[in-house]
Amino acid sequence: MPAKNRDLHGNVPDDAPVALVLIDVINDLEFDGGDLLLEQALPMAERLAELKRRAVAAGVPVIYANDNFGRWRSAQSAQLDHCLQDGVRGEPVVRLLRPDVDDYYVVKPKHSAFFGTTLDVLLDYMGCRTLVLAGLTGDRCVLFTANDAFMRDFHLVIPRDCVASIDPRENEYALRLMQRVLEVNVLPSEEIGF
Repeated sequence: MPAKNRDLHGNVPDDAPVALVLIDVINDLEFDGGDLLLEQALPMAERLAELKRRAVAAGVPVIYANDNFGRWRSAQSAQLDHCLQDGVRGEPVVRLLRPDVDDYYVVKPKHSAFFGTTLDVLLDYMGCRTLVLAGLTGDRCVLFTANDAFMRDFHLVIPRDCVASIDPRENEYALRLMQRVLEVNVLPSEEIGF
């Protein structure tokens, strides 16, 4: 049976077989290990900003799936303002990757971008079957999101240079695990063609 409202009141692209999902990149990094994560995240953010630019130019929607960091009353704008105006550690990453007006934003309460969020509904209305996952952290939130996407039969691509974790060895291990177990296509961002 077809959906009663096929385009969510005009708020979803008619056809988007591929989406770029940025995980936890709007992040103040004000936690234990945040200084170590910043070392990995800043070069990752520079590459991810370029990948996002190419995705947008190709008409691929960008979806931010971001933790609310326990601030259940925080709106996207409040979290963004906090990261850009309060002198937090993660500010340079957020400056590179801040959402644009046409981007989608999903607040997630736990590690996976699917758990307790509207991401399933959004992707269904887009007709999306392939996800390009990137962001923070490869050994946790990206891994859990990839697992849930795999369970939903999405084709998965993860640009290995657009994922960062506190420990680079753990990040590499997570990428190998996702490639082997979840059938993720892991490749450098410059090889991703939209």
